[in-house]
Amino acid sequence: MKKIFNTIWEQILLNPKKYFFRVAFAFIVIWFLFDDFGVVKRVRMEVEHRQLEERLKVEQKRIIANELRIQHAHDPDSIEAAAREKYNFRKPGETLFIITDK
Repeated sequence: MKKIFNTIWEQILLNPKKYFFRVAFAFIVIWFLFDDFGVVKRVRMEVEHRQLEERLKVEQKRIIANELRIQHAHDPDSIEAAAREKYNFRKPGETLFIITDK
């Protein structure tokens, strides 16, 4: 082990500029990739941004649907439909089928 270390150290002493620039380049590349503003962080943030944009679209559609239900809440037909959907009400003589998702 000591022999290998001595060989490496001799190579570094023969041409110090070459190894200095290699180490500096490796340091800069690692810094560029993994810093707080690095490429890896940027990619993660872009993925999260896309997911949040999709979630925003879904929630906006849900808000619009709820606003429409609120506007039509005083109609007797909408009250009846809501009672049938939410509380499984039925008319006399009507058969009720409940289908659940697994």
